[in-house]
Parts: sequence; structure tokens; C-alpha cells
Amino acid sequence: MAGAIIENMSTKKLCIVGGILLVFQVIAFLVGGLIAPSPTTAVPYMSVKCIDVRKNHHKTKWLMPWGPNHCEKLKDFDEAVSRQIEANDIVFAVHIPLPSKEMSPWFQFMLFIMQLDIAFKMDNDLKENAEITLDVSLAYRDDMFDDWKEIAHAIEIRKLKCTFGSPKTLESEGRHYDCDFLPFMEIGSVAHKYYLLNIRLPVNERKGINVGIGEIKDIRLVGIHQNGGFTKVWFAMKTFLTPSILIIMIWYWRRITLMTRAPVLLEKVIFALGISMTFINIPVEWFSIGFDWTWMLLFGDIRQGIFYAMLLSFWIIFCGEHMMDQNERNRLSGYWKQVGPIAVGSFCLFIFDMCERGVQLKNPFYSIWTTEVGTELAMAFIIVAGICLCLYFLFLCFMVFQVFRNISGKQSSLPAMSKARRLHYEGLIFRFKFLMLITLACAAMTVIFFIVSQVTEGHWKWGDITIQVNSAFFTGIYGMWNLYVFALMFLYAPSHKNYGEDQSNGDLGVNSGEELQLTTTITHVDGPTEVYKLARKEAQE
Repeated sequence: MAGAIIENMSTKKLCIVGGILLVFQVIAFLVGGLIAPSPTTAVPYMSVKCIDVRKNHHKTKWLMPWGPNHCEKLKDFDEAVSRQIEANDIVFAVHIPLPSKEMSPWFQFMLFIMQLDIAFKMDNDLKENAEITLDVSLAYRDDMFDDWKEIAHAIEIRKLKCTFGSPKTLESEGRHYDCDFLPFMEIGSVAHKYYLLNIRLPVNERKGINVGIGEIKDIRLVGIHQNGGFTKVWFAMKTFLTPSILIIMIWYWRRITLMTRAPVLLEKVIFALGISMTFINIPVEWFSIGFDWTWMLLFGDIRQGIFYAMLLSFWIIFCGEHMMDQNERNRLSGYWKQVGPIAVGSFCLFIFDMCERGVQLKNPFYSIWTTEVGTELAMAFIIVAGICLCLYFLFLCFMVFQVFRNISGKQSSLPAMSKARRLHYEGLIFRFKFLMLITLACAAMTVIFFIVSQVTEGHWKWGDITIQVNSAFFTGIYGMWNLYVFALMFLYAPSHKNYGEDQSNGDLGVNSGEELQLTTTITHVDGPTEVYKLARKEAQE
């Protein structure tokens, strides 16, 4: 009888394979914790108030906050009032990066959030549900003496959510509101050395634009980008893991094609899981160092979505193929109830991502959360995806419970077998239970490390050794799922070891009646795996 490698591998060899994989897992965590720096860096920027008295504000000239051609600056708005400078003639300028620094393609992306310093004033109070209108422009250049080239220009509206902790009296004038951060900008590549932001707050009392927003003192930005050192470590991991998964995938499929039967559904799904893992691993990010590919963030989301959809589908089919009942499950259509929520949830998240990052390819200042319709639409997609995820996990938990219950029930027939056969099948059942527990352990580790990375300060310091927790989370979990897929394709590849050919029935201690019982559902040596055959046989009985 031929089965999967996991069925014919001795416990000693299985422990050796598990030990090797565990060593690689530890290395994956250590690479991020000890070698890579923190994944991201947050840089605060304070805008500079510039005076622009030209009639056509944003067509021909960019206002620089510092440097040889810096703009005429305002110290504060009291100076603007004394000089009779109107609000429409004030531009908030931000240069990225800070002086004497350069941006790099290794930073991969830029995410900016905005914080407004709004002071309370009796005659200019912040009204409830106030909205601020921003006239924003973004430009770039690669040399300090080049002209600025526009990347994007947009007029965006943001809702202000502010609280004031003191009574609104004359004594409280000048105190600042406590306002939430506002989403401002996201760019999926950092292809240039210098960037410039010009932000205007146009005022039109007749149309009610920027009226009732309080007295804005300053605009602060926080820029977040990926660290170049982490990017290099991440690219190196992808470059190493891509051929590893690709080779085992080719080896796995070659062993299947050598069989005289067609591949079963479980083998096809494992192969598809390997393809989706390879799709994530392929280091196309190397091209982003030389090309301005702003769609890389969206492309990365799509790749991860495909992998997780395949992983969730594999868990369902893996449980179903070992359900030990009489249902014919070697077809994907037999799992439509369980796979359907995965497809619907993945589609909803894809539409949400296209509405957010898809639009940002043209307008980096766009955010779906800034309007009532956009917020409701986004929440609808997320809620539907959440419901589908809950349904999926209910189905999965129920199927896992059934598998363990049925396996425990079938073990009652094992005492009737000879000792050698009984030990053989007890080992198989143990291995399948063990693989299910490993799956749960991987999922639990992902959740635990995610929570730890969120609640810790980002690094642990032990003497002179600093461990970057967030980097260890990314590299460790990424390596863990690669090792998981690698182990699946290795352990579930068809085995060339045949019981009954190398050993006689006498050696195994199997009588003729038991041999007949064990082979009634086996059509040829390249048939289904042994536990599956045992399950089908006992279900028929």
C-alpha cells in the first residue's frame, strides 16, 4: 500500500524533520529581531507659514519652507492680521525630508497623518461636526537646484473631531482643542529624493468653506516610511525563500504526476497553496528600487489576499478529506458551503482595497473614510467580510470537532487488528492529529505575536542586545507560513514505500481475514492515502 510520506515515515525521521524546521523557524525570528532594524520610522514635520500674494496661486510657483529660495515667512497669525494678509494668501509648506537628508527608494512607501493645532476663541469657535477644506499640492525633484515637478493636486475635505476640556469662557481663550489625527496622504513608492507639500486653507464665507473651524495655529504632519535596513532584510528573505518553495513545489507535483491515478482534491489544493506562497515570495519589489511603481502596496495586498484565501480553503478541505464518512468529497463543489464565505469575504475586502488604495494611485490624498457615503460603504464591506469570516470559523471548528470525534470512534476497531497493523494505524492517526494541532499552533502564534508587537514598545533590551520585536514578528511569521507550506508539500507528497511488498504478511502478523478487510477498498497501490482508505472502509461497514 502506498500513501503519503507522512504515513510511511518513522517517528524518528519525523522528529528530525520537525527539528530542522524548528531551527529554521528560530532563525527567521532572530533575523528580524537581531539583524533588521525597526520596520518603520515616524518623522514629525512642522509646516512653515508662507505668504503667497499672487493671483494664480498654484500654477507656476512652489513655496519652499527653507533653503536659498525659501518663501517669505509668517511667525504667527497675529502678524498676518497686523499686516492685513488674508487667509487665502497663506500657504503651509512642508519639505520632505528634513534639511540635510534625502529620501530613498528603499523606504518603499510614505504615509502621512495630519494634526491641527486649533485654539479656542470666543468670536471664532469650532462648530459641531465642522469640516475643513484642504487645497493640497505635492511635487518632487531629485536635485536641490532642479525645478519642482507636480505629482498630484487635490481639494480634500476632512471632518474635525475635537474636544475641549475647559469651559468655553474668556479665561479659556488661547487654549488648544484636543483633535484626532486626520488621514492625509499615502504613496506606494519613494522614487525621488525630495518632496514638497503646499497646503492651503481656502476661505469662502458665502459658500461656507472653512467657516467655523476655529482658529488654526499650526499644521503638523507625521510621516511614516519603511526603514531601508528592514527593506533589505525583507528582500533577502524573499529572494532566499522563493527558490526554496519553488523547488519543493516542482518536486511535489512531479511525484504526483508519476502516479498512475489522477491527483485527488487535497493534493491539488496543497499544490495551489504552494503556488500562492510562491506568488507572495517572488521578490518583484527589487524592481521598485529602480522604477516608480506606486501600485506595489495594492499589489502586495492582492497577493496576501490570494494566499490567505487558499490557506483557509486548504484547512476546510483538509478536515473534510478526513471526515471518515461515506460522502464523496473529492470535488470542490462538495465544499461550497464552507468555501463560499471565503470567496464572498475576499471579494468584499478586494473591493474595499480598490476603493481605497486603487483611487490613491491617482490621488494620494484620497481616503474613503472622509465622507459619509464612503464610510458607510467601507463599513458595509468590512462587516460583510467579518460575517463571512465568522461563518467560516464556525464551519471549521465544527469540522475539526467532527474529525477528532470520528477518529476517536474509529480507534475502537483497532484492537481487532494484529499488533503491527494496530501500531501502524495508531501512528497514522497520531500524525494527523499532530498536524491539526500544528496548524492551530501556527494560527495562534500569528495572533499572539501580532498582539505582542502592538502592546510593546517595539524593542526589548537585554544587556547589550536589543531585540526588535516588530521586525521579529514580520520575519518570523512570514518564515513560519513558508515553512508550514514547505512541510505540507514534503509530508503529503506520495510515498514510494509500499507496505506488503517489502514485508510479508507473516512478518506483519496479519491473517488472511484481516488482509481482506484492509484491502477491500484499495483499487491499486497508487490509490488514496491510508487513513483515508481506512476511513472509507469503516464508514462502509
